[in-house]
Amino acid sequence: MHLYKNVLMDTLYRRKWFIIFILSVYRRLDPVEGLKCYCNSQSESCPNETCETDGFCFASTSRRDGRQHYTFQCWGRSSVFPPGDWPIWCRAHEAPEQVFCCATDLCNRAFVAPESSPSAGTWHVIPWVMGLAVLFTCAALSLWWAKRSRNLMKRGSRPLFSGEDSMCETRHPIMGTATIRDMIELTTSGSGSGLPLLVQRSIARQIQLADIIGKGRFGEVWRGRWRGENVAVKIFSSREECSWFREAEIYQTVMLRHENILGFIAADNKDNGTWTQLWLITDYHENGSLFDFLTARTIDTNTLIKMALSIATGLAHLHMDIVGTKGKPAIAHRDLKSKNILVKSNLSCVIGDLGLAVRHNVAADAVDVPSTNRVGTKRYMAPEVLDETMDTRQFDPYKRSDVYSFGLVLWETARRCGALPDEYQPPYYDCVPSDPALEDMRRAVCVERRRPNVPNRWHSDPVLSAISKVMKECWYQNPAARLTALRIKKTLANIAEGEQVVLKM
Repeated sequence: MHLYKNVLMDTLYRRKWFIIFILSVYRRLDPVEGLKCYCNSQSESCPNETCETDGFCFASTSRRDGRQHYTFQCWGRSSVFPPGDWPIWCRAHEAPEQVFCCATDLCNRAFVAPESSPSAGTWHVIPWVMGLAVLFTCAALSLWWAKRSRNLMKRGSRPLFSGEDSMCETRHPIMGTATIRDMIELTTSGSGSGLPLLVQRSIARQIQLADIIGKGRFGEVWRGRWRGENVAVKIFSSREECSWFREAEIYQTVMLRHENILGFIAADNKDNGTWTQLWLITDYHENGSLFDFLTARTIDTNTLIKMALSIATGLAHLHMDIVGTKGKPAIAHRDLKSKNILVKSNLSCVIGDLGLAVRHNVAADAVDVPSTNRVGTKRYMAPEVLDETMDTRQFDPYKRSDVYSFGLVLWETARRCGALPDEYQPPYYDCVPSDPALEDMRRAVCVERRRPNVPNRWHSDPVLSAISKVMKECWYQNPAARLTALRIKKTLANIAEGEQVVLKM
């Protein structure tokens, strides 16, 4: 009985406070006599934009004739429906217009209803729209990642960027005394694309840098040592990551390996504690670049033919499209010059620096252009590149541009040949500054149509005379009239045969 009494008292106590709360709320809504409200009607009841009421201040907005209209007025107690309750027209969910009621002086003046304020229905739709947008974004990212993963698997020879281990495994054990050349012959299985990634990384981590042998816009070139062998280490700056990746990718193209293409060994990245070094490791040639060689030495006609034929052979291999399961796409160099050609110990040459190279996609008849911002060397640019008339969507124009550059390299080499060789000079040395601007080259090559001068002494030498004819057919203004790399190779081979040059490349 005592417990029942306590429960009853507790219930009555709670109901008492609930009734007090309801009354307090009603008092707040209770109409006030002499309430001043803002009004905007043109009537006697609204002098000076103010009216008085014993009911409520009222405001509403509606859209008519494409414009937003506002109404401000007083609502008297006699007009309230239902009586003693919150007016029905003040219930926004029941009224067709946006309304506002209040019971303090001039309180309705603060009412503003934005034209573009979303309705309740809009707010219900927004979460669905956002959800669908997120779902679509996730699906697009998933498709992109799946496509990228397939491409990476197809290009299993790409270098690694991060520290994860490669999944490639060699089919043959690596002997402790094997040289780099032995390892390449053991592990490539005739693909001609260099070492597997795992072997690349193991070699790169065992190389000791000896001395710097060159600098360029990409970074530095060092001579390194691995098991007593010399290797060249091209170290890219971190901002040239795209160039490093692209060059390593091109070098590892299937069937690219050739005696007149710089031999690729490995690509790796190393963290020295301050920044990440991007390494590209290739064969080392102690004679350096053709530019360095010609600057310091002169050559005889046999060496001229050997150098010219080896460069043409390498270029023809680049330009060649090898069809087959393990075929090679045609590749154009785009930056052929004497500084990007290296001289081997037997004085034949190899073509290097493939960072700007483009590949031909035969299936889609498209050109795979690198995403780097680098452009070729202005002094060696073909006329159609200088005046921007080259059709960059087709592959053949890139090959013809290479042939033009080869003609200039041939001229540089021939100048240093003969009984009375000329001092070394770069192409167009006599008509443009030492560091020519694009406009300088465009004026000389495209407007004035100038070409390097052919000395009179060449005409009395059968080899130099024949070579001069080849170079002139390489730098025609009309790209379609230029020789192909294969035709150049055959012509130079005929010259070598006629002169009985011993070619051991």
